[in-house]
Amino acid sequence: MDNRSEVREYLISRRARVTPEQVGLPAGTTSRRVEGLRRSEVAALAGVSVEYYTKIERGAIGGASPEILDAIAKALRLDDAERAHLFDLAHAASPVARPPRRRSPKSWTPHSSLQWTLDAVTAGPAFVRNGRMDLLAANPLARAFYQDVYDMPGQPPNIARFTFLDERSPEFYPDWDMFAEVTVAILRTEAGRDPHNKELHDLIGELSTRSDEFRRLWGSHDVRHHGTGVKTFHHSVVGELTLAYEGMQLEAEPGLTLTIYTAEPGSASAERMQLLASWAASEEGAATDAGEISDSLNGAVGQPKPSTRRSTS
Repeated sequence: MDNRSEVREYLISRRARVTPEQVGLPAGTTSRRVEGLRRSEVAALAGVSVEYYTKIERGAIGGASPEILDAIAKALRLDDAERAHLFDLAHAASPVARPPRRRSPKSWTPHSSLQWTLDAVTAGPAFVRNGRMDLLAANPLARAFYQDVYDMPGQPPNIARFTFLDERSPEFYPDWDMFAEVTVAILRTEAGRDPHNKELHDLIGELSTRSDEFRRLWGSHDVRHHGTGVKTFHHSVVGELTLAYEGMQLEAEPGLTLTIYTAEPGSASAERMQLLASWAASEEGAATDAGEISDSLNGAVGQPKPSTRRSTS
């Protein structure tokens, strides 16, 4: 797959974010026709000719050396995730590059020891996803946590599709805008890493067609590494949950990430997570009236008000 347009749009978007003042260059007295740095300024900062940088920015990046790519990354003030994305784009453009080994999510099943590992995590949701954000394996608590994602039609369940196409997602994600940006950045990162993935391109095409917000965010070309942090959710059964997360790459399964969510010990979120675990483990869990759980919460930790965010579907 020819990724020259992706390279061009990415470098232009990064160049537009950097002002001359940020890199120690005079802004000049005349009005600038471009937002951010000029090509000539990036070339000077990177120590290459304007002609060579222009060639790269137009998409001919396959032959660029690591030293040149690193110099361009420094000139554009790229962070670690953005720099890695630039190298991924260059690797994908190389005539000798081999596509990364990825298994189709429809045919992949977790080996027994991986599922045992997930099931051994009982204090929080634990799940395996790919770069397309398909949920490929999960412990019972993760299935209860992402019950609305699993409830959507189509297999495998997909977090990105839920975020942009399901009317319940703004309720589940109180800070929906942040989650939307992170979701798109993860997909953009994966697209640079694995540009030949038809299933990924099909998902991006579906979301671009059906969601104006996704299409807008996709055009920003933002990427990120998503390894650790804190997020707040609003679960339909137990209410607000503030959870820390850790993401770990699976060495035996390239391209897959194991993520574990945990609540701070002794916090209200920890109590609600215990209630969710009890609900998930109950034989009648699927039929339990959410109101009964809410009554328990009101007596134990207090039920937060439901989110009133707008739907983006």
